[in-house]
Amino acid sequence: MYFYYSYAMIIKMEVSIIGKRFNVTAVCLPKIHYMVDITDRLTAIKKMIDRGDYFTINRARQYGKTTTLIALSDFLKEDYLVVSLDFQMLGTEAFRTESAFVAAFSRLILRAMRHEKIPSSVFERLNNYADNNHTNNSMDELFFLLGDWCEQSEKPNVLLIDEIDTASNYSIFLDFLAQLRAAYISRNQQPTFQSVILAGVYDIKNLKRKFVSEGQHNTNSPWNIAADYLIDMSFSKKDISGMLYEYEQDYKTGMDINYIAGFIYDYTAGYPFLVSRICQLLDEQIAGTPAFPDRKAAWSTLGLKEAVSHLISEKNTLFESLTDKVESYPDLKELLYYLLMNGKEITYNPDHVAIDIALMFGFVKVEEKKVVISNRIFETRLYNMFLTSPEMQKSEMYSLGSRDKYQFIQGSQLNMERILERFVICFNDLYGDQPQKFKEEDGRRYFLLYLRPIINGRGNYYIESQTRNQERTDVIVDYCGHQYIIELKIWHGNTYHTRGEQQLTDYLNHYHTKKGYMLSFNFNKKKEIGVKHIILGDKILIEAVV
Repeated sequence: MYFYYSYAMIIKMEVSIIGKRFNVTAVCLPKIHYMVDITDRLTAIKKMIDRGDYFTINRARQYGKTTTLIALSDFLKEDYLVVSLDFQMLGTEAFRTESAFVAAFSRLILRAMRHEKIPSSVFERLNNYADNNHTNNSMDELFFLLGDWCEQSEKPNVLLIDEIDTASNYSIFLDFLAQLRAAYISRNQQPTFQSVILAGVYDIKNLKRKFVSEGQHNTNSPWNIAADYLIDMSFSKKDISGMLYEYEQDYKTGMDINYIAGFIYDYTAGYPFLVSRICQLLDEQIAGTPAFPDRKAAWSTLGLKEAVSHLISEKNTLFESLTDKVESYPDLKELLYYLLMNGKEITYNPDHVAIDIALMFGFVKVEEKKVVISNRIFETRLYNMFLTSPEMQKSEMYSLGSRDKYQFIQGSQLNMERILERFVICFNDLYGDQPQKFKEEDGRRYFLLYLRPIINGRGNYYIESQTRNQERTDVIVDYCGHQYIIELKIWHGNTYHTRGEQQLTDYLNHYHTKKGYMLSFNFNKKKEIGVKHIILGDKILIEAVV
């Protein structure tokens, strides 16, 4: 929904423009919104249409599907007659019977094509089908009509349907897909659409699960003719830079466009809504506050961190949808909890139902054949959701963090060394004489449970994805503009530990800071519990051992 395209708008309107703005609701319009240029993506989609592909654009919510379809309609109009429909405009009654669906579908076409020339015979028959008094409408007759229309058109016809999820609960939709499939298979014998594109969150294959009886696992779909849609719809750093360049031309903030774009990409991995929302927050809510009196002050590292903090803590339609999905799919919830709390890698398996669902809803992505959380924003939001659940807040470690939190805050900074000292004491009070109660993979969860109430409201944290594994986790804490690098490790001997210290030193160099923290979970009976300082060159490592 958040793209820039350099062609005329389809919807004609009078717009009084005071200035462009970033947009995160509904469709983006190039005359009034800052957007990303997707010309290359549209060109790639057109290549699929040119070769006659039928396919589905399945992406998570607020990922730009609708704006892409609107842009595509205009992009194709020189070469194709585009029939662009939105199933969101169909009510429940439209799916009650076959005749009702044919009537409603015909009305959609007539409305969508009201400014286009339709052959008179086709127009007349569509009007007849659209009349609700005709109770004998059939799907077969509708597709005979669509075939005749395709044969009479001066240009090849392309069918675009947005919001197909609206139809996902109705078996009549599967009949509709079956007719499209039949027309595709016999297209060498009779005219039909050059291409059909369906857009929605759900994969058509997954829709089939809703219509099989309990205990069955049939996922066959009448949409098995669909070509793979592999076009990346996320925003690259270059895409974000282009959008910011246009903004900078208008406001002359002096921002470092390349740095700002990289920062936004690092946190969002290019998820369109998240990119646009951070920019919108900087422009409309952060700039002009006492801490950031103008746009120049806002478009800075501190301003970006403030925008991220605001985004992670706010309620919006995307996060509400994600939360609903987690609660609605127990297998998905279990998968996400395992990924976040255990720190163990999950190898991608295309036949794993929970992984398939997590990919479909945008929670995860696949990198080097491993399943990982899609971006830092989602990761932190999910951590917060799990760590602040009623069950977690009743835990002893969370309660201790809440009780101790005020002793760690010194002005606008955290005393991270003191946090580690108290965590060591609390941990050993709870588990020191009962090691059987503690599992190695629980270390991250316990530390984050202790840390969460301390930074709540003023800080955030994320897990560095490049260093995440079962034995090592780097937690980055942002608190009031200050950053703290904490490495969590499982003890595996002195040699391994020395190597870990060097890894953290290298990591501190990357973050341009001289002080780092290490929390080691040591299960050696001869371990020395406590906190100590280690000097490595010009770096100070503060190590806590539990």
